[in-house]
Amino acid sequence: MGSAGLDAVQLSGVSRLHSRAADILARRIRAGALPAGTRLLESRVAAEFGISRAPARQALASLAEDGLLSRAEGRGYVVTSLAGTGDGSMEAPGPIQLSPAASWERIYGEVETSIVSRTAFASWRVVEAEIAKHHGVSRTVAREVVARLNQRGIIRKDEGSRWFAPALTPQHVAELYEMRWTLEPMALAKAANSVPKELVRRALQSTRSAMERAETLSGGDLDVLEAELHGEILGFCGQRTMLEALRSYQSLLVAHSFLYRWIPALFPSEPFLPEHLRILEALDRGETGAAVEALREHLQASLGRALLRIEAVAAEFRPEPLPYLRAY
Repeated sequence: MGSAGLDAVQLSGVSRLHSRAADILARRIRAGALPAGTRLLESRVAAEFGISRAPARQALASLAEDGLLSRAEGRGYVVTSLAGTGDGSMEAPGPIQLSPAASWERIYGEVETSIVSRTAFASWRVVEAEIAKHHGVSRTVAREVVARLNQRGIIRKDEGSRWFAPALTPQHVAELYEMRWTLEPMALAKAANSVPKELVRRALQSTRSAMERAETLSGGDLDVLEAELHGEILGFCGQRTMLEALRSYQSLLVAHSFLYRWIPALFPSEPFLPEHLRILEALDRGETGAAVEALREHLQASLGRALLRIEAVAAEFRPEPLPYLRAY
């Protein structure tokens, strides 16, 4: 793929950053963690999420369009009186004090996407020193990036203690999916009594809305729907060891994010939508057993579709070489 194709992938990554930042801020506002009158500044939002000002600006503008923020006098935005859960009587606080993001966070997203997007057609050796040189950071920062990639299951060490990113071969993907349909139903059973009803109903509404416009959904839309169920809701399972086990195959979830954006319309209507709906409706009714079984069936059915997407991407995607990725 030429430079124009890579630019498209990078732009989709920026879009994903601003969407995630907006979603997190919206949840904080609706939960009352950011009460009415709270001032949000572009620079501080960018620092908190480890992103540039452009996606931070987009996130704030998006929240203003949704009525959760309004323009502040001078600069920035303020949370509207209608957004929080309180009665609006508390004194408006000053600007939020946000701590700067760690240095590794500023390059992690780009490195992760670059690696995962290339595992659709090959395995790659990952060279830590070249990450540092390519991004103009210290070896310490590059080492932290590599550690996070390993934690998320993106890379692993071979017998010679070299880091590599395994290709998404049919066998590897099948193994990852078997882990998913073994562990995720268990996590959902544990999360069922803890996940907020509001979150389940928001995910339900998102899914129903998506089904009404199923033929026009973008890859980003699909990515958000997947994250609501397989990320946010399962995150309430309350068992740290299980959450760590779930993170061990996040390479597959990251890959899905890329695959959806590269080839969103592989099917006339995305098959996982009615499957998600069954899971969420059962969860909303308090029928945990039915939700757990529906999730297992959904994941088992998803394996074949994932392989089709990977095959389609491998046939079309031709990325430029990167100095920190070498043929493995």
